[in-house]
Amino acid sequence: MADPGAGRRAYLFAFIGFEDTFNVAEECRDPQRTIPLGLVLAMSMAAVLYIAVAVTAVSVVPWPELAEAPGPITEVVRRAAPLIPPIVFTAITLFAVANTALVNYVTASRLIYGMAHQGLLPLRLGDVHAERHTPHIAIAALFLVVAPLALFGTIAELAAATVLLLLLVFTVVNGALFILKRRKGEQAGYFEIPAAIPALGALVCMALLVVRVATGDWQAPAIAGVLLAGSVAIYLLLRPKTQAAARTP
Repeated sequence: MADPGAGRRAYLFAFIGFEDTFNVAEECRDPQRTIPLGLVLAMSMAAVLYIAVAVTAVSVVPWPELAEAPGPITEVVRRAAPLIPPIVFTAITLFAVANTALVNYVTASRLIYGMAHQGLLPLRLGDVHAERHTPHIAIAALFLVVAPLALFGTIAELAAATVLLLLLVFTVVNGALFILKRRKGEQAGYFEIPAAIPALGALVCMALLVVRVATGDWQAPAIAGVLLAGSVAIYLLLRPKTQAAARTP
């Protein structure tokens, strides 16, 4: 029988990448205006596309059969367009997964770069290549972390673990924003939202995290726990002994 939670995990995994926009904000023009606008528009268009795909899928294949299919979208294409070779759709799927991985890889290297300039990681990780103007040290260090992950487990297991970690991150970020908005003397930002939104976001993400851990299998929480513990260990090992002053790029 197919995993009843696989569809929900895949749907959430499909939205990975929107939060990465903020990690490359300094490489954009007028980020105070373009980043919020681009993020809201991108998420809105993606939501419309996913709803359209869902409606089309259940119109072609009855939902009970779709739930049991090992590859739901592949099954829809097989019935609706049998002349399309399965290898074509497989190539499209691999391209989409690779694109998501590349986006996360690029933004993660920028995140390491930023942490280095804030004194949270060794300053060497904040070096920029003289010709390409990219954080090449951070990119190389990140490769040493992600390369073993590519050989460990399946894409589905890694995606499920990523979803759990993202739910934890979203819970913390929303909670932090809620606290900042209630802090006296906190300077208002260019793009402000009511405090109820981050509070609701933190509660929803925490509820989804608890439900997934309580009702799902143990593989994804185990992988997520190992990744989280490994990240904390690497940070404690690499963290400078003293807080270094932020460097000017």
